[in-house]
Amino acid sequence: MEDFATLAPILMAWLETAVRWLHVITAIAWIGSSFYFIALDLGLRSAPDLPKGAHGEEWQVHGGGFYHIRKFLVAPQAMPEHLTWFKWESYATWLSGAALLALVYWVGAEFYLIDMAKMELEIWQAIGISAGSLTIGWLIYDALCKSSLGEKPTFLMTLLFVMLVVMAWGYNEIFTGRATMLHLGAFTATIMTANVFLIIMPNQRIVVADLKAGRTPDANYGKIAKLRSTHNNYLTLPVIFLMLSNHYPLAFASPYNWLIAALVFLMGVTIRHYFNTHHARKGNPIWTIPATIALFCAAIWLSIVPANEASETADEQAKISSLTPSQIKLAALPNFEQVTEIVQGRCSMCHAQEPGWEGFAAAPKGVLLETEEQIAAAASQIYFHAGRTNAMPPANITYMEDEERRVIRNWYHAYLKS
Repeated sequence: MEDFATLAPILMAWLETAVRWLHVITAIAWIGSSFYFIALDLGLRSAPDLPKGAHGEEWQVHGGGFYHIRKFLVAPQAMPEHLTWFKWESYATWLSGAALLALVYWVGAEFYLIDMAKMELEIWQAIGISAGSLTIGWLIYDALCKSSLGEKPTFLMTLLFVMLVVMAWGYNEIFTGRATMLHLGAFTATIMTANVFLIIMPNQRIVVADLKAGRTPDANYGKIAKLRSTHNNYLTLPVIFLMLSNHYPLAFASPYNWLIAALVFLMGVTIRHYFNTHHARKGNPIWTIPATIALFCAAIWLSIVPANEASETADEQAKISSLTPSQIKLAALPNFEQVTEIVQGRCSMCHAQEPGWEGFAAAPKGVLLETEEQIAAAASQIYFHAGRTNAMPPANITYMEDEERRVIRNWYHAYLKS
């Protein structure tokens, strides 16, 4: 029976899995309802028999039946008996995402958040920057929306884009590339959920209260909520990319990851513009397709540009010790030399600055395992993927032996107990 010290990371990994699953489920629900209502809103048509106050209607067929939907631009004449609210999808997505951020990047700050080569931070400092930065965007964005710029939606969206690019650059100056992309996604998602929690829902409650009191609701509340909802619509696709970015090493591990993120935001705009225009029956803006492809090609180019420069300085960078205290402790353990030999022999042909395995343009997930520093920095990943499980090497293509996996386990267990 394993002791708690060696069992704890296993339980933590399963907790992370459960929270990640919850986050994906709630995100699907939120994004699905968001896309549906945007398409519905844009596709509304006028009809001669619309009741007073109704803006438009839509007939839809799904699941073997027909649906007749009408939208009241401000509110109906009286409070309906049954009213469904759409809010928990957004709240649950943000809360589960925040929990996942804490589990992965705060609990594992020394491995996934802090990059000592960029900024030497204590764990509490890195967590403080991580948590505090998420509120900055909302405060600035909300102030802009409530200013006179709220009447200039295109210019306002441009300012939001500039702010997101600045934050991407700032994150990359402090955190690891992986954390940069993830935090930019969390930063954007915080703005989106705050829009729902602090603007859209309160405005809708005011309208409901007016209806119940027999007052005529102010149309401005609906207008404000519509602006924030539209912003959320254009931000959704980039957030999905950023939250999945740990699978894209060519994006997050590039020194230009902040520019790649900027291009992703622009692609989100072009893609949503196409669908929004199509759903509004205003034609098919085909120009968005080559524009999106051009932006994607620019992202590919940015991921390739630094390759030669990086390979030239790889040896120099490998000599730089930028390890956290925990990583230094891992490298100091007696069997670390044996672990290094195993990893370099079984893993480094793929996990290299220039992978030697055919078909790999970059190291999988951006994990480099060529030097002692890199191996110590990736200790937990090596333990879970090659020591605790047989996930790596894929199909055991380099024939890692059970005894070698045992050596890796013993090395990491010694660290956990130290």
